[in-house]
Amino acid sequence: MTEVANDSQGVETEVERPSLWRQRDFMLLWSGLTLSEVGSAVTRVALPLVAVVVLDASTFQVGLLTAATTAAFAVFALPAGAIVDRHRKRSLMIVCDLLRLLILGSVPLAAAFDVLTMGQLYMVALAAGVCTVFFDVSYQSYLPSLIRTDELMAANGKLGTTQSLAQLGGPSLGGGLVALVGAAMAIVVDALSYALSMLAMLGIRRREEPPPPPPADEPLSRRITEGLRFVFGHPILRRVVICTGTGNLFGGMTAALAMVFLVRELHVGPALTGLILAVSAIGGILGGMFAGRLAERVGSARIIWVSLLVFSAPQVIAAAAWEGWGALLFPLGWACAGFAYMVYNIAQVTYRQSVTPPELMGRMNAAVRWVVWGTMPIGSLLGGALGSLIGVRPALVVAFAGSWAAGWFVFFSPLRRMRDIPRPEAG
Repeated sequence: MTEVANDSQGVETEVERPSLWRQRDFMLLWSGLTLSEVGSAVTRVALPLVAVVVLDASTFQVGLLTAATTAAFAVFALPAGAIVDRHRKRSLMIVCDLLRLLILGSVPLAAAFDVLTMGQLYMVALAAGVCTVFFDVSYQSYLPSLIRTDELMAANGKLGTTQSLAQLGGPSLGGGLVALVGAAMAIVVDALSYALSMLAMLGIRRREEPPPPPPADEPLSRRITEGLRFVFGHPILRRVVICTGTGNLFGGMTAALAMVFLVRELHVGPALTGLILAVSAIGGILGGMFAGRLAERVGSARIIWVSLLVFSAPQVIAAAAWEGWGALLFPLGWACAGFAYMVYNIAQVTYRQSVTPPELMGRMNAAVRWVVWGTMPIGSLLGGALGSLIGVRPALVVAFAGSWAAGWFVFFSPLRRMRDIPRPEAG
């Protein structure tokens, strides 16, 4: 990769820039996020198992514990964005890693002294979720200050691939650790992952410019409103948020119906069900690997709607699966969806990071996450209700068709006339 620079006589020359693989600060950030993602995937398995195995929790208590892990995004996302924009992002990430290390480390410690309770698990899930909200908003806002704008697509592709790999291998690793050392001690792995992530963040050398100080009398509500106004006042960002929120709504329906469809309609055993779901995650990994190349060939802006309307179209074949060998259609269709959505997410996150002023980056990311994550539990409830009303297979068809149709929101927008994401002018 090259960039243009002026020499002492004002003559433009090309300067060779190292690839992301050779940029030390980005590699440290990526390594820290990778460790954190794998550890979190382990805890998603281990924490409910602690409740079931160690504390003999009821089904309702486990459901409440699961809800507590994601409730923070609905409650704290908007104020988190306003707070992130007022502080250095790397410092916030380090603090969040340290807090999550202490919060999750309290579980095996309490279990060792036989004082662990469901109340503590609820508090751990909620507190760790709050830290995750601040960490995620911070890292998405920090990345554009660490690398060049034309490297964002490749960087987001690498981060997206890491997330898919964690989703693929994390639960299996978590299950193996639970079997080997017990549910409570398995959470130690997650706690240690945050310690290593914190060390990686501390190793980043690039100096982060402090954000401009806000007016002393500016209320937090006004800063939150500024982020929402920017997102929903932008002609393309508004459509991206509606598209992503709609896709997540129907994705929530799919998640609620998938397990029931495999077990009750296709009569797939529990072990094979887990394998099918793991194979489906391969699509997301491939999407992360090839998103950058596809963006170069198709266009970094055009790929946003092409990924949904073209690449995700075959996902509906998953609902056509039948008992026996026909069950293979399900992971094939879901892998196509995973591929398309990963390419879409990488492209739309890159677009958001490219068009948002630095002083609004945290609030933009928080506003987007608050909306698009909030539709997923609604979709899960709709999926269960619709599956009971019209049947699991027809409900799956509706879910897959709705996920595909969400792409029309960005197609019928100014994005349709753009090939590439506009680069900000040099200031």
